[in-house]
Amino acid sequence: MAPVATTESHVADFLDMLTSERGASQNTIDAYTSDLEGYFGFLSERTVEALDAGAKDIQAYLAMLTNAGQAPASRSRRLSAVKQYYRFLLAEGFIEADPTSGLQGPKKQRALPKVLSIAEVDRLLQTSEQRCEGLEGRAYFRALRFHCLLEILYATGMRVSELVGLPRAVLRGDKRLFSIKGKGGRERLVPLNATARAALERFLEVSGRLDNSPWLFPARTALGHVTRQGFAQDLKAIATDSGIHATRVSPHVLRHAFASHLLDRGADLRAVQQLLGHADISTTEIYTHVLQERLKTLVNAHHPLAKIKPG
Repeated sequence: MAPVATTESHVADFLDMLTSERGASQNTIDAYTSDLEGYFGFLSERTVEALDAGAKDIQAYLAMLTNAGQAPASRSRRLSAVKQYYRFLLAEGFIEADPTSGLQGPKKQRALPKVLSIAEVDRLLQTSEQRCEGLEGRAYFRALRFHCLLEILYATGMRVSELVGLPRAVLRGDKRLFSIKGKGGRERLVPLNATARAALERFLEVSGRLDNSPWLFPARTALGHVTRQGFAQDLKAIATDSGIHATRVSPHVLRHAFASHLLDRGADLRAVQQLLGHADISTTEIYTHVLQERLKTLVNAHHPLAKIKPG
């Protein structure tokens, strides 16, 4: 007679499946192990075996996590581990029904994107332009290249990977517009404002000797052009020189600033979606929440009635 499988053997088989069939890393295996141990400990206190647990037991487990003050992301991850475990048991024939079927994890609150004010972006641009003064040779080229990158980033809201990897071929058409290829191979047009075009012309005057490079922003890197990491490091240095904490600034924050400032000035949400290259407008709508939060802060700080405490 074959020995009866235990919870420990089921878990071992489950983890082995994750490794062999899904290629899970050791960190993933450790996370699943920890999450399942916590779940089994909860069931043990209720004197319930894992194979006998029902939806009410799992709901009670989630309630316990909530009462313990666990964040929605942590609760969602723990429920996911339990769900995957029971789906495995069902597929292997160890249980006849999945007790997690229909259970949904806590909704994650989408974090609002970090943005900079228009004044802060202006300081970044001014600082990067001033850094070019008094430089010569390679140092001047690098400073001018960075300033051009920064102007174009804020003028277009491009993803940093799209920006640094711009081919020189984008100059063949109308220099007031760049035709770029974004996520999923989707092409879109992004307009350059007068300031960005001026910075580009200034840079092209210096980089004319590099016409043989296929990249608009060539660099001595393995890729042949400026890297995302290199640009991000230079941006943080400029932020520090501008009196802005480096942790508040990144290429993506500038993309957020581009979108938020456009909407703040009355731009149409659909137009901003197209400029950013978002496939779904729901992704762009997050910026309307940024504006709402900013408006709340403004009202709370300056409206006279907001300062009146209830008696």
